[in-house]
Amino acid sequence: MRSEARKIVVNDLMQRNYVYHLTEPAGRNFHPDFQPQLTPKRMLELGVFGGKYMTDCGDEYPESWFKSAKLSPRKKTPQINFFKVDASLPLSEWRRRGWIYWEDPRGWFQWYCRYYRGRRCEDDLRQIKRWVAMKRHLTQVQRNCAAKDLDCRRKQRQALLHWAYDSRQI
Repeated sequence: MRSEARKIVVNDLMQRNYVYHLTEPAGRNFHPDFQPQLTPKRMLELGVFGGKYMTDCGDEYPESWFKSAKLSPRKKTPQINFFKVDASLPLSEWRRRGWIYWEDPRGWFQWYCRYYRGRRCEDDLRQIKRWVAMKRHLTQVQRNCAAKDLDCRRKQRQALLHWAYDSRQI
């Protein structure tokens, strides 16, 4: 028997009084096609999105996610990223291309953080399909780089890191 869903109320710079429920245990019961290699916490520790992505979301996510996170509260700082490169399109471009779902105005990583914590929503299958499509970049790194050559295709590797793929071992 499943316990009652935990209610989360979000009040940050991009959402006011947005409510969702955690209906699954954190980090468990993922869709079978979705097997990320990194947790949101680990991604933040390694360095993603120039450190700017989650600087006003501390109340929504576990405090432990931020203890060793590489963050840059004032502006995006690509040097904070694991591969020291900028591998992100601006949020305005994500909006222009129709990639932003109304419940997750920050994009895919926000969806993943909430999914990881246990939220399930109508956008899950679309986001999982987008994640699966990123595997083509992993294949390109495997085909074009010597084993564990982290200087090869750094921008592509950073982009993979933004999608919870860990190319450091290939």
